[in-house]
Amino acid sequence: MIDKILDKAENGQQLSDEEFLELLKIDDDEHLKKLFAIAAHIRDNQSKTIKLTSTVHITNKCQIQPRCGYCGFAEETSSKGYYNAFYKSDDEILKAAKSINEAHIPRVSCSGGYGYKGKQAVNACRIVKENTDLEILVNVGGDLTSKSINQLAELGADTVCCNLETINEEVFNEVKPGDSLSQRIETCKLVSEAGIGLSSGLLLGIGESPEDRIRHLRFLNNFKTLEEIPIMGFNPYDDTPMANRPAFPLKEQLKMVAITRIMYPNIRITMPTPTVGPENVEFSLKAGANNLATVIADNYPLEVKGVGAPEYGNYSEVVTVIEKLGLIPQTI
Repeated sequence: MIDKILDKAENGQQLSDEEFLELLKIDDDEHLKKLFAIAAHIRDNQSKTIKLTSTVHITNKCQIQPRCGYCGFAEETSSKGYYNAFYKSDDEILKAAKSINEAHIPRVSCSGGYGYKGKQAVNACRIVKENTDLEILVNVGGDLTSKSINQLAELGADTVCCNLETINEEVFNEVKPGDSLSQRIETCKLVSEAGIGLSSGLLLGIGESPEDRIRHLRFLNNFKTLEEIPIMGFNPYDDTPMANRPAFPLKEQLKMVAITRIMYPNIRITMPTPTVGPENVEFSLKAGANNLATVIADNYPLEVKGVGAPEYGNYSEVVTVIEKLGLIPQTI
């Protein structure tokens, strides 16, 4: 049965939800290798160029209460994360963005906590667009208004990220009691209506079922400007309410990358180096990913803690891995 499903995927035939669920059940090495090879081949037929995305964390002062159960990013949530509160000045954002530009990394993600109605995102976008050649992804979740989204569009923001993380509302409310799934969905709609590229992804291993994951992937097709799907595996951050939950297995994360590539042949699939683990970047590329996030060059002037895990990918090491696989790192 698995062989027939894989053959359909290899031939570009549409798969049903039940068939995707069967692919998620694959456990033997032979079928896994075939699944990943098919996904990588689909990506390579589109392009062998791998996008690299660095980051500027604008602020960890987040007004979501109660805190998200897994968050090690916001102030005073984890001794391993950004424990002390910060709000980066315009000069700090500018220096960081220029260092990314000088390192020839083509894209920056500007992210931050809630409570600003998008003002922090608009300000960072203005600084990046006026002073660098970088593509920008803005990620402040659902902390955006129609006004701030339209301002981002006017500034030429390339992409806005609003991760739904799970569309199982019961799980969402348990893990993110101070947040709102409906607000995040509305933000995704507003971003699409404004004509900005949308990035919206899944956080795996927070209590959702395999069926939830497939429904989530299908649901994302409702957004007309969807261009990017981050696939993030849960990693526990010390001192948080979810510190004792197990990390989402790498193998299962890679299977989700592969089936996302099969379902969305042309989409940008992002693997954040902190959540996959910098040492596992090679495997995410072999499974069909084509964007690696939180890639930090040696000249970066600010302290960085990864979102989802403290570690991050070093630019030189990431580029070496990409080229070793016969792929092409995108640079500027």
